[in-house]
Amino acid sequence: MSTPDHQSPKPDASRPESKDRVYRSPAGVAGGVLLLALVGWLGIDAIVTGEGRTPWLALAAMLFVVPLFVAFTLRPAVYAGVDRLHVRNPLRVITLPWGQVSALRSGYSNEVVDTDGRKFQLWAVPVSLRGRKKAAQRQARQAAEASGKRRGGGGGGGFGFGGFGSLGGPVSESDGPARAEADRVMDELRELFEARREAGSAQGEVTVRWAYELVAPAVAGAVLVGVLLGLG
Repeated sequence: MSTPDHQSPKPDASRPESKDRVYRSPAGVAGGVLLLALVGWLGIDAIVTGEGRTPWLALAAMLFVVPLFVAFTLRPAVYAGVDRLHVRNPLRVITLPWGQVSALRSGYSNEVVDTDGRKFQLWAVPVSLRGRKKAAQRQARQAAEASGKRRGGGGGGGFGFGGFGSLGGPVSESDGPARAEADRVMDELRELFEARREAGSAQGEVTVRWAYELVAPAVAGAVLVGVLLGLG
């Protein structure tokens, strides 16, 4: 599940006024904070109270795992602007102008496909099969309510039970079709893509950059752990 945030872009007279939408996974962020707190507690304790090579091994292990925990939990985000889609995945940053996007696909994962056929997973918008199941159940309740209203003449009073077609309580038709949170996010991205794909300011080249600021310390930590373990 992801939640949108808003940031103000730089003003540009050649494009419509809009706000960038930022999508993250609250569950991923919360899990990352807990993992980092646990690693910090155990690592600092080992550094302070450990003997021999233990403090150095703990320091090297922290140098290895902390960047990875940050990369896979706190870092992922999707920035949807009027001109481009900026995808911050664990170890890469991908910038795709809307004119270079071919499709936004949803399956067991959400991904964006560029015009060259390259696929990039949207880590910040994880698919929840449980969320889809709940959405399907809500759709079934909505359908049952609509059927009950038609049979009861559309009234909720008297002997027509149309307003309460399920034990879960009435579901308003004004809420629209039930959708899982990740699927609603993908719907928003598709709407923005369809609206902006032909815009002149939404053209350009796809750029992919590795997150060396996270890769380098993780590799260094792994090497140090290997060396210390090798020394016995």
